[in-house]
Amino acid sequence: MSPILIIFCVLAAITLSTAFLTIFSKNPIHSAIYLVLCFFSIAGHYLLFNAQFLAIVHIIVYSGAIMVLFLFTIMLMNLNKEDEVHKPRITRIGALAVFVIMSVVLISIFIHSKTIVDGYDNISEDFQSTKVLGIVLLNEYMVPFEFASILLLVAMIGVVLLSKKEKTEN
Repeated sequence: MSPILIIFCVLAAITLSTAFLTIFSKNPIHSAIYLVLCFFSIAGHYLLFNAQFLAIVHIIVYSGAIMVLFLFTIMLMNLNKEDEVHKPRITRIGALAVFVIMSVVLISIFIHSKTIVDGYDNISEDFQSTKVLGIVLLNEYMVPFEFASILLLVAMIGVVLLSKKEKTEN
């Protein structure tokens, strides 16, 4: 086995295990820490793809800014309450049914997909260059880039409104 394959398998195991731990952890702070570990392992996958710029931006944006936003939301909303109402049994059964159906669909798509036999077209443009990346991002993908920035702005406003305490009259 090549060292790249071993590194890929280790990173894949870390990514999957921390993703499951993020979902199934009862403590929201532990879930956030597992999510940060998952983000770092995904950045390792980007490094294996020889996309260093994307890996660094992923670490800065997701592991830095977004996780700080999540942690502030968790701390301000006090989600670690022990008196949380449990979900009804029908909701859990419905979620399990949706999970099983989605898993079957994704596995069948994976099994029936055809691999690319021919080689890729080799073009002379270097997409690792930040200049080329900026030109592509701000010319061809300008509208989705702006939608993402508006979505993040709305999420920040939502966090502020959710964390705002109501004044009680005494």
